[in-house]
Amino acid sequence: MTAESTVPPPAGGPRAAVSVLAPPGAATGPGLSSGRGARRLRRTSWAPLLIADLGGPLPGALALPQAQRYLLLIALVGLCVIALNRRALLYDTSEVPGVLEELPSVCGRVAVGWAVLAALSPLRQLPPTALAAACAVHCLAACVLREAVHGRRRRALRRRPRPALVVGPLPAAARLAAALQRSPRCGTRPVGLVADAPATLPEAADRPALPVLTTREEAHRALIQNGVESVLVVGPAARAQRAPLLRELAAFGCVLWEVDADSPAYSPRGRRGRAGHLAGFSRRLLCPGTRGRGDGVGKRVLDVVLSGVLLLLAAPVLGVCAAGLRFTEGPGVVFRQERISKDGRSFTMLKFRTHRPASAHEAATRWSVADAEDMSRFCQFLRRTSLDELLQLWNVFRGDMSLVGPRPERPYFVTKFSQTLPGYPARHRMRTGMTGLAQIHGLRGDTSIEDRCRFDNAYIDNWSLWQDICILVRTAVLFIRPTGS
Repeated sequence: MTAESTVPPPAGGPRAAVSVLAPPGAATGPGLSSGRGARRLRRTSWAPLLIADLGGPLPGALALPQAQRYLLLIALVGLCVIALNRRALLYDTSEVPGVLEELPSVCGRVAVGWAVLAALSPLRQLPPTALAAACAVHCLAACVLREAVHGRRRRALRRRPRPALVVGPLPAAARLAAALQRSPRCGTRPVGLVADAPATLPEAADRPALPVLTTREEAHRALIQNGVESVLVVGPAARAQRAPLLRELAAFGCVLWEVDADSPAYSPRGRRGRAGHLAGFSRRLLCPGTRGRGDGVGKRVLDVVLSGVLLLLAAPVLGVCAAGLRFTEGPGVVFRQERISKDGRSFTMLKFRTHRPASAHEAATRWSVADAEDMSRFCQFLRRTSLDELLQLWNVFRGDMSLVGPRPERPYFVTKFSQTLPGYPARHRMRTGMTGLAQIHGLRGDTSIEDRCRFDNAYIDNWSLWQDICILVRTAVLFIRPTGS
């Protein structure tokens, strides 16, 4: 897809991470970055909830006869409950539920944990009444401990509410902001309205004294200056209209909520979403996965295992490719090129050399050489079959890349596309990959960057381990098609 290079971009600066978001105090450009050094959000740790769930089984153990014999099994009950709670998003710190709201979820999963261990372990030898009593005490302890954690967080939010931006039509956004200002107990403090140019505001009594932000630059500046943590989107129309900006805010660490400011919401909950209310307005969590769930342990394990196996299986093929290039092209069969991955970090990508650029400037700025006439037939074969990409399995094994993810690009083009395509910086929320959703839909080589960006962001928004497996299977089927790289 791109020309090979062993030199830095034309500017000649050091090989550093490319910023796709302006840091505090810098002039805000058209792109938004998710760079780690831009700011530090006031993150709420989920560790106290985890500690509460670990402490819950201990009182339950006291209800068992000869509890010291079953301490290890009781610990396994706690771990089982933690796994179930994590899958049910009960460690999500974007909202603070009450004890009655969490009661069915917490108690149900505690009961499942005890039932599983009682069926598969020596606990089945105990009387059913003892097991039921231990489960009931565990439920009570878990609810009390979690409520203590939530109560502490509610008090902290009342003292220091979360700063938020309200996005949507100006009258509805102003009405929501005014209601939040009248309800300090909700723990959210609006700091600006992201809307079109002011038209007709509500009555003076309901008008919040907040700035109206009409451009992306103003929204970015307000986000950095106020340390915005939440974004309230008024209705699905505003979500569609402001989609590029919302992607950038989510990539920057903000939690996105869709709020219905006019009427009750009757739409079903999202597959991974959470629902509730804010100052009486119905709301739904839009992006519960913006904290990097696509770069978790499961994905990394899949990368390490598959890349390691494929490196061993492909070793003869790699040897043949290297020998063929050495014989037809001379020394230097491998080239190293700077590419950009997650959060704008740079890494050195490996690839078989199929083209020798005429100059450093061409290497850093020329888009594609897939149809270059000066390439030998063997090099054209490597590019047509994508065999020149196989060395990137080593990048995957090292952790520079993933098997599946947005394709990495050179710093020069990352900067260029971030300035012209609003959604391009958001694709750096995840580690880049050898293949991705865009590639299996034919977006390889000299194809639309806007289309690739859209598919990349859709992949990240809906990431799952099963989706990665499906993309890998489809990539294996398409691997030998002569589409070029």
